[in-house]
Amino acid sequence: MAKTGLFSLLYPLLLAALVLNCHCLERKLHVVYMGDKPQEGLSVASKHHGMLHRVLGSASAAKDSLVHSYGRSFNGFAAKLTAEEAARISEMEGVVSVNPSRKHKLHTTRSWDFLNLTTDKLGAAPESDVVIGLLDTGVWPEHPSFNDSGFTSPPTKWKGACTGANFTCNNKIIGARFYHSGDDYYEGEVPSPRDTEGHGTHTASTAAGVEVDASYFGVAAGKARGGVPNSRIAVYKVCWMDGCGDADILKAFDDAIADGVDVISVSLGAGWPLDYFDDCIAIGSFHAMKNGILTSNSAGNSGPFPVSVSNYSPWSLTVAASTIDRKLVARVQLGNGQIFTGININTFELNGTTYPLIWGGDAANYTVGANPEIAGWCLTGAMNADIVSGKIVYCDTIWDGSGVLLANGVGNIMSDVNVENLDVAFSWPLPTALVCPSEGKSVLEYIRSTEKPIATIFFTDAWKDAMAPDVVSFSSRGPSPISPDILKPDITAPGVDILAGWSPLSPSSIYYGDTRSTLFNIISGTSMSCPHASGSAAYVKAAHPKWSPAAIKSALMTTAYVMDPSKSEDLEFAYGSGQINPAAAVDPGLVFDASEADYVNFLCKQGYNSSTLRLVTGDNSTCDGIIPGRAWDLNYPSFSLYVEDNQPIAATFTRKVTNVGAANSTYAAIYDIGALFGTPTQHLFNITIEPSVLKFSAVGETQTFTVNVTGPAISQQPITSTAIFWVEENGTHRVRTPLAVYNYIPGAPYNLEDDSVSASPRRSSVYQKVGGIANRKPLP
Repeated sequence: MAKTGLFSLLYPLLLAALVLNCHCLERKLHVVYMGDKPQEGLSVASKHHGMLHRVLGSASAAKDSLVHSYGRSFNGFAAKLTAEEAARISEMEGVVSVNPSRKHKLHTTRSWDFLNLTTDKLGAAPESDVVIGLLDTGVWPEHPSFNDSGFTSPPTKWKGACTGANFTCNNKIIGARFYHSGDDYYEGEVPSPRDTEGHGTHTASTAAGVEVDASYFGVAAGKARGGVPNSRIAVYKVCWMDGCGDADILKAFDDAIADGVDVISVSLGAGWPLDYFDDCIAIGSFHAMKNGILTSNSAGNSGPFPVSVSNYSPWSLTVAASTIDRKLVARVQLGNGQIFTGININTFELNGTTYPLIWGGDAANYTVGANPEIAGWCLTGAMNADIVSGKIVYCDTIWDGSGVLLANGVGNIMSDVNVENLDVAFSWPLPTALVCPSEGKSVLEYIRSTEKPIATIFFTDAWKDAMAPDVVSFSSRGPSPISPDILKPDITAPGVDILAGWSPLSPSSIYYGDTRSTLFNIISGTSMSCPHASGSAAYVKAAHPKWSPAAIKSALMTTAYVMDPSKSEDLEFAYGSGQINPAAAVDPGLVFDASEADYVNFLCKQGYNSSTLRLVTGDNSTCDGIIPGRAWDLNYPSFSLYVEDNQPIAATFTRKVTNVGAANSTYAAIYDIGALFGTPTQHLFNITIEPSVLKFSAVGETQTFTVNVTGPAISQQPITSTAIFWVEENGTHRVRTPLAVYNYIPGAPYNLEDDSVSASPRRSSVYQKVGGIANRKPLP
């Protein structure tokens, strides 16, 4: 009896110990973070495999354990480890942290929280007077993101209208117009401001949507909101299935300015360089500037190729796209236990069930003239449905999934030798996993070597991206093809894997035939970063309603988060002044203001004549006495110095700053911030700033300074850069302006005879196909 009683007391403890031991021995997915992007040399995957080999004891165990290696923007890997193995790896040299790969609850407010514009910083009263005008595909007015509960009547300044059938405005969406200069409508298009594409609803809710519950078929479930949820929205539908016409865009600018918007958001642009006054967006934004309205533009989706930036006028804000601190990934597991992970959105749950796995080339539809090579791409109709039905198909290229879906396949695994590292997630109409080329080779080898290959695809997980922000590869790069003296893009903002509102009439994935309906979607593009900047500009406008567009732009640029230059060889050509920081921008200390007259002076130096500019300005503006030349005296909050080959570095920039901080304040100039910490940086050039100290005695007072840049003759020099800081004596403000020096021939490569210079390889087309409207070409 005593033994039985003792056993009954000890049994729970013994069972708990046994369970604990099993848990300790069970291998779970862990993320090993190793810091910044590794230097050239030993491949990242080899180093990660070696670390696992040392801990696990064999090469085969290491191979089976390693799920994915990261090396493009940060260093680390994911592997299946026991708690003890994870502890051993955490003690290795170069390891920052090791953590279980948790399934976090994703909040779509993440992009704004990541920018430090949290809800406690918002204020209903001033923001409700700010109106953001969006030139896009319209909006879905019944969307919960545009609920007007708690909103008062529109501000008295508002002169807009709500036009079109089957569309009703409210106190949130206070204006809606549509423009269609074409003769016909495509099937499914609605002749009203109603959005049937989804793009406009996404951008509008990103900029100013109210807080709502949101998810994309279970992914990113949580609360979603725009940057300034208390502001008003006016929509101007200029984009349709065939693009966005110049005539419509200019009419929308015309109306928006007259209606009384405060900020204009334009997530579209031309796919080729245009002179300022041949460019409808440059024209419209110039007139917006004249009327005190800042235009925020997407930089384009033609990266990472140089000189690909669009919307580069100096009077508008040009926005690149960067990541936030999460990555959406989907895993595929083969029957041999191998697990591969790729950046991807899979909204379908297979619950771990395995299905037969084939290569698309083994299911060629010979009746329609396909062969194994064509079928291997999984193109629509190229595969035999009798073979594909009920199976997961491995495909040799990244397609829209329709080929497998319409052949009754269960899912697909895609890889493309031309796409090594996707850094943006796409969604598909069936269970899908994307793997890198080397992993794709492993999948094909498994299919070839196994009698009955099987696989399963898992629902999307979220991984912490500790190296964010990083400029995404598709974001268009500078320098400006028209005015390289102006550093473009101006700034970067979140534009990767952004969840926001969607039109229920629009396809919910990359496949246009996807019939699933959703009110929210996750997409990427500079189209998504642009409304983040637009919302930020509205936030500053609410705090300072009398500030000029240039002052708001300056505040956003000089207070931006400094980007890590080691992550992008393109430096400021990728991210401009840095990642936008709206909370800091309301108190910049100093601003670089500019008026219409300053831009006219700039245009005179660009070679425009008085008669043309007088037509543009409608006044007696003149270029008399202004010699065409470099634009070094435009009061811009950054510095760009291009030098032709074999010429010395030599330039003098003139700038004027306005005090918007404390009345009595003193600022000192520093151009090598590393010197403050005892680690001066060696530069290719020398900088002299005169005066090096600025003293102010009143708010609104201005002070002028010059920046003299000198250096040796250079040739074939890519961008090199530093930054000038004006640091307030009491440490309250630090005003930062980047300075870039590089070799360049203005207009290149577009003015070169060899057209192949500017040809875009296949990788760019992947992004342009699914990245939204930001790089669509306006109609002639």
